[in-house]
Order: sequence, then structure tokens, then C-alpha cells
Amino acid sequence: MITSAGQKYEMTLSLNVLDHLGIRLYSNVPAVLSEVVANAWDADAERVSIDIDPEDGKITIQDDGHGMSVEDANQRYLCVGYKRREPPGGARTPRGRAVMGRKGIGKLSLFSIARTVEVHSVKEGEKHGFRMNLDRIEEAIRDGKENSYSPDPVDDGEVTLDRGTKIVLTNMRRRLTHASDALRRRLARRFSVIGGSHHFEIFLNGLPIRIEDRGYHDKLQYMWTFGDNGLEAKAMARNLQQDSGRSSEVVVDSTAFQIDGWIGTVKSSGQLKDSDANESMNKIVLMVRGKLAQEDILEEFAEGGLYTKYVIGEIHADFLDMDSEIDIATTSRQRIIEEDPRYQALKSKLQDEMKLIQNEWTKLRNEGGRQTALEIPQIKQWEQQLDPDHKKAATKLFGRINQLPIDDPSEKRRLFISSILAFESLKFRNMLNRLDEVSVENLSLLKQVFQQLDDLEASAYYQITRDRLEVIQKLMDLVDDNAKERALQEHLFKHLWLLDPSWERATNTELMEKRIHSALKGVFDSLSEEQRRERLDIHYATTAGKHVIIELKRASRALRSIEVQDQIQRYFQVAKDVLQKAGRGNEPFEFVFVVGKPLREWDSSDIEQRSRRTLSEWNARIVMYDELIDNALQAYQDYVNRKKEAGRVYELIKSIGTEDVQLISPVLQ
Repeated sequence: MITSAGQKYEMTLSLNVLDHLGIRLYSNVPAVLSEVVANAWDADAERVSIDIDPEDGKITIQDDGHGMSVEDANQRYLCVGYKRREPPGGARTPRGRAVMGRKGIGKLSLFSIARTVEVHSVKEGEKHGFRMNLDRIEEAIRDGKENSYSPDPVDDGEVTLDRGTKIVLTNMRRRLTHASDALRRRLARRFSVIGGSHHFEIFLNGLPIRIEDRGYHDKLQYMWTFGDNGLEAKAMARNLQQDSGRSSEVVVDSTAFQIDGWIGTVKSSGQLKDSDANESMNKIVLMVRGKLAQEDILEEFAEGGLYTKYVIGEIHADFLDMDSEIDIATTSRQRIIEEDPRYQALKSKLQDEMKLIQNEWTKLRNEGGRQTALEIPQIKQWEQQLDPDHKKAATKLFGRINQLPIDDPSEKRRLFISSILAFESLKFRNMLNRLDEVSVENLSLLKQVFQQLDDLEASAYYQITRDRLEVIQKLMDLVDDNAKERALQEHLFKHLWLLDPSWERATNTELMEKRIHSALKGVFDSLSEEQRRERLDIHYATTAGKHVIIELKRASRALRSIEVQDQIQRYFQVAKDVLQKAGRGNEPFEFVFVVGKPLREWDSSDIEQRSRRTLSEWNARIVMYDELIDNALQAYQDYVNRKKEAGRVYELIKSIGTEDVQLISPVLQ
């Protein structure tokens, strides 16, 4: 068999290749528009305008470059795989720009977001245009056509350009939104040739895209620069506390190449969350010839340090795209082929730099943490009293806190407080080791130990008290009885201190708990259906040297005194029998009923008092929801307000935490 070309064998290319190379290759609108902008750069355009009309579902991209003739359109634009950098086009534009395009497939990306692509162009006065339709291309693919598709010509009268090229995208495959700010930011991050000496501007919906639109230069706290691009970024950064130049040489097979750019860190990891663009800026982008070549190279480093959560950067490595070497970019133009020796050399270089940056960052953050802590006058006064060795340890401790990804200043303040307590505790341990040195001659050392112990205990209890006041405050903020009911059901039995400050920890044993609940089951079974509905939950615990049975009643139920007394008598008998059988009959027990409303008979204070006295004879008491919360608040606030015997650390912690206490104090007024 002889082929149509008169040869025994012949290779043909199916239109189906288009489907794989471009139609389904690109994943987002910014990536697609970047290909059009790159073509405008290669056409020596000075201005590119992108207009998005969500209502009509249309995107228009227009540039003022040198345009295309009909011959250019056929031989270059419509030739898939046209080698842009070979003569007569060459690797440089007439204006001397380094050409971004290379493989000649970028224009296919347009079909990933639109079904119809219309191209108008003017070159040296010659106007023309054509329209490409994805449906017709797919039809040609289904019909088995091998290697050609003919776009529809556009009437020359419809081409209104004076110069350059206009591309109109319609019949969109992706829904267009009004999020132009996010698109502006993404496009700004994809090109480094915007404005300045490059004489290249991009407009989005009539407004210019600036380098500042990237939205991260003003967030940088520390920066490490490489070459001229790093210095340019440094000039744009605001509030930059530190900058240092790095070696900018990458060696590949004994040949040295230069890189530009910068690696920086922000003060707070939360600053790298870009909610507008719905993406993270915690990455190091790779730029080649002024255009994004890889979204993130940081993800490829096996760096697990916390500092990586604060890192952002931009590296320019034009040597990755040399005309004399094979193309290093993947087909999608969004990544670099990882196995290439040039890329491996760059990764090795940056990984070494990152290790050095990590060490410098840690030192800077340690000192920064100290400065942040010393902004609190009380901590500054505390640090001044430390000896030199302890000061160094405190600086390291504050630095570790400063490295944590915590954006809330109040949370960081709390960590500083906790760190001081821990620091003082460690000092106390060291002092305990010196007790062997105590003698009649230096009894003052023993006094110091006891004084510091009292001081730490008071400080720790102050911390506990303040945290509990916050819990109580949240309970007070629950206005609805049902909300309080749910909150108390969830927390009361785990935090018995709400009922009594002396009930710090429950120490109930599994055996006693089973015996009590088993004995109470008979009591529950004998309750009426109405009485069962009144109950919300019941709990047994051993705390403060006594056995406690707590029953939480529904907030909506108003109980009668006789019902409560009847249940208490039954509980009393059950508890007494179980304890006697366990040989613990002399141990005290108590019953607590937590209710939402006063008992029905409590229509006067005298009746209420008599009822409460009667219940107390059975070691029982009734507490209402609001009463429980108010009593707990008063008990703990009294400690904060009345504590007189406070030591050095206690006063320090109290003064630092005064703002938190003052938030709760007005409740008592």
C-alpha cells in the first residue's frame, strides 16, 4: 500500500490532539488569560485591556501590538505547535523583548473557558478576522477528520481596530463572576513585567493592574533578596524590619547562572490567607522571562519547620528557559519538568538558602518575641529583675511563643502569662535543689522557698479563677432558659465547682457509681410519666469527702415541694443502704436539685425558707439555674477582689490579666 504522499508510511495528526493539548488542559480563568497576555507581550504591545461582562457572558482582550496579517494568522496563530523562537520570528521581538511563548499551543487554552473564540487583527493597515467554534471542532473530531479545521471568516467591516489584536470569548464554559479584585490580584502575581521600565501595562475593566495589586509586599516583616528583582521588591515593601542579600548564583554542570527575586516572611501566618482570591499566599512562585512558570516551589522542599508557614517568595530564573536548550516547561505551562538538571540545581540552591534563612528567622523572631513581650510594662519590669542567664532563657521562651501561628493578641498575652508561671516554677525547682544547703546560718533560704511556693500557688489559682469567671460569664449571657438547660447539661457534671468552689475534682470509683445507679434505677422506675419528663439528667460523684447526687430538672417545669421531698427521701434511703453495704455508712452524702423555676409553693420568702430548712434535714438543697450562676460568679469574683496576701508573681500575673477581669467585673455592679 502506497500512501497519499507516495510513501510506504505516513504519520498523520488527528484533531483529537487539540482536545488533549488545550481544550481540557487549563484549569482556571487567570491561567487562560495569562496566555493571551503573554502573546500580547510577544507582539510588542504596550497596553493590554481585559474587559469582563458577566451579564452578557463575554470576555474581550485587546492589545496594541504589531498585529497579524492573514498569512501570520495561518502560519503562526492557527498553526498548532508553531515554534515561536525559530527564525524568522526569533527569540527576541523587534523591540528586543525576550519572547515568552515557545510551543505554540497557548491559544488552545481559550477553549477551556469558552466555546466560541473570535479573533480580530490589524497589521500595517490590513484588517481581517475569523471565528472558531468548539462545537464544530468537536464535530470534526467525531467525524474522524485528520488534520484540518477551517474557522469562519469575519466580515472586514466588523473589524474596528486601528492596530493590534482583539480576542472575544463568548458561549462561556465557566460562569463569570464580579470578583474582579481577585482576578486582578491573580494576574498581578503572574507577571513581573508590569509597568516601570518594561513599558507594558495590563488593564482590567478599565483600571490598570499594578505590582501593588499582588497584595503581599506590605505584609512582609523580614526579607532575603537575590539580585535586582529582590531590590525592587524591597523598595516596595512597607514596615520591613530587616533585609539581607543572598548569593544569587546557581551552578549547573560547572556553569554559573544568576537568579533574582526574594524570599520573605510575614509577622502572622494568617496574613497569608487571601480570602479575596480564595487561595493561600504561603508559597514561593517561580518566574521565568517575566511570567509565572510554577505556582509553588516551596511545596517540594522537605521542610517541616514551623517557619515555613510564614514564608512567601518570588524567584526569577530565566536560565530555565534558554533558547539553546530543550523546553523545560510542562505542556500546561504551569509547572517545570522536575527531572531536568537545571531545575534540580535551582531546588538544591534554594533549599540550602532556606536552611540559612530558617536560622536567621529563628533568631529574629526570638528577639521579636522578647520585644513584643516587653511591650507589656509588667513583663518588662519582671525581666529586669532576672539575672543574665535567666534573661537569655526568657528571650528564647518568648521567641518560641512568637513563632506560634497565633494571630489573636489576647491569646499571645495569655501565653506570655503562662510562660512566666512556667519560668518561675522552673526557678522554684532549682531552689528546691538547694534545700540541702539549709542550715541554722542560712534559714533565710527556707523562707525564700516558702515565699515563692505561696506566690506560685496564688498565681496559679488566680489563673484558674479568671478562666472560670469567663465560663460563668458565658453562661450568664445565655438568656433563653432552654439554652441554659443545654449548656448546664453539657458542663455542670464535669465542672462541679459551678455548684461549690470546694468541689474541685470528682473522685468517684466505677464500683460505687454502678452500685448507686443500680439502686436508683428502682426509684426511677417507680416515678410517674410526668415526673420522668421533668428530669433532664442525674449524676453521682464523690467530691470534697462526700457522696453527691445531682439531678438537673428541666427549666420549663415548676415542681411541687411534696414531689421533691418524696424523691429526696427515696434517694436518701438508697444512698444510705448502698453505703452501709459497702462498709462506708459513716460517710456523708448530699443531694442537689438544679431547677429552672422556684417550687410552686414558694410564693413568699417565709415559705421558701421553711421549705429549704426541711430539705436541709435530708442533706438536700435546691439551686435554680440563675442562682447557681450568680453564686458561682460571686464566689470567684470575691477571690479576685479580696485577695490581700499576694506575692511578686501573683501581682505580676494579676496586673497583666487586669483587662480580662475588668470585662467581668461590671456584672456585679
